[in-house]
Formats: sequence, C-alpha cells, structure tokens
Amino acid sequence: MRFLQISEKVAASPSLDFGSIFNNTIELFKKVWLQGFITVLLMMVVILPFYIILYVPMIASGMMDPYAYERNDLPSGMLVFLIVFYPIMIIGISTFAMCLNAAFLRICKRIDLDQMGKDDYFYYFKKPYLKKAFVLALIITGLSILGMLACGIGLIYLVVPMSLFPAFFAFDEELTPSEITKASFALGNKNWLIIFGLIFVTGLIAQLGVLLCFVGVFFTAMLGRIPTYFIYKEIVGFSSEE
Repeated sequence: MRFLQISEKVAASPSLDFGSIFNNTIELFKKVWLQGFITVLLMMVVILPFYIILYVPMIASGMMDPYAYERNDLPSGMLVFLIVFYPIMIIGISTFAMCLNAAFLRICKRIDLDQMGKDDYFYYFKKPYLKKAFVLALIITGLSILGMLACGIGLIYLVVPMSLFPAFFAFDEELTPSEITKASFALGNKNWLIIFGLIFVTGLIAQLGVLLCFVGVFFTAMLGRIPTYFIYKEIVGFSSEE
C-alpha cells in the first residue's frame, strides 16, 4: 500500500526546485556538520577491518617473497583470496555505509523538524534493517557492475537513483529492497538532471574541505548526502503522525 502511495506521489509531483533544495541543504548542514563528521569517523572505523583483512595477507606474502609483486607473480592462494574476498569486502562496506547514511538522514530529519530524540548512529544496525541493507548492497553492487560494463556511462546515470536508496531505506521501513529500488528509479528518472546537479555541486563543495590541511574534508564530506533528505521530504513527505 505504501509503495503505491509513493508511486502516485512521484508521478504527480512537480519538478524539483534546485535553488530551494540547495539553500535548505546549506542551512541544515550548518546544524548537522558535527553529526556528519561523527558519521564519517564511524564509517572509517566500520570499514577499517575490511581493509586490514585485505592487506595483512598481502603484506605477509610480500615479506615471505619480496620480489613477488615486482614479477607480477602472486601466489595462487593469494590470488584466490583476492578474487573471493574483494566482492565480500565491497558488499560489506556498502551494507554498513547504507546503515550509517540512513542514520545520518534520520538525524537530519529530527533536527530539521525540531523533534525530540538522540543521535542514534547505529539505529539501522539491528537485524531486520541489516538484512534489508545487505540486499540493497547486493543490488547496488550488481547495478554498479552493469554500469561499468557500459563504458562507465551507465554508472553516471545510476548515481542518481542509487543516491536515493538511503532515504527510502531510512524513512519507509515497510518497503522491500525491490520496492526501494523501484521507487528510487522512479523519483530519480523524473528529476534526473536536477538531482545530479545537486549531488555534483554539493559534492564539489564538500571536497573544498581538503583545502583545510586535508582534515576539513572529514567535516564537509556529508554535505553531499543532505540533498536527498530534502528531495524525499519535498516529493514523498512525512506523515502527520511522524
């Protein structure tokens, strides 16, 4: 029932206003920059074990045979490990990133609407949500592979609908991963150019944090995530009970 309501709202919605969403994004970022910084740190902490598991065997292999990498002659065991573990790492990172991004959008909603509550960064790390996030990570990985096979052009197109996944995941708990994918593509396709512009411009501004001794990017990185909150709020909206 919820999916049908969302589909109807998306179909009947007017075009998004770039300027309005951009201005709202900047204003909200002034209030949630600290929460964004914490989210980035948590993302690094969650992702770090995957890289440790990936690089420790590679370093150990290099210590046992220092010239193996120069000869481009990886041990067969290491090659099998990389082939098996790399997809697992990508899906694992995508799963946890989905949960943390959704939690950040949930915090954005609470602060934007002046709601009571606490900043629960691990709200979506519960079993029901993790399972859905894992399926969405599989979908994102599959779509990304298809996009890369299309000479990278397909990946540019997919950036828009895939950027909307966390918003539907965060605010429509009853939707299935398949319905989240369909809703994201429906909304993304209708406003593709505007959404892409918002993602590109805010992402570019977020990278300016590099100018602050490279550390500043940790404070500005989540700016590019905020437009999806306002896109969802404007097109789909929240119920009066919320």
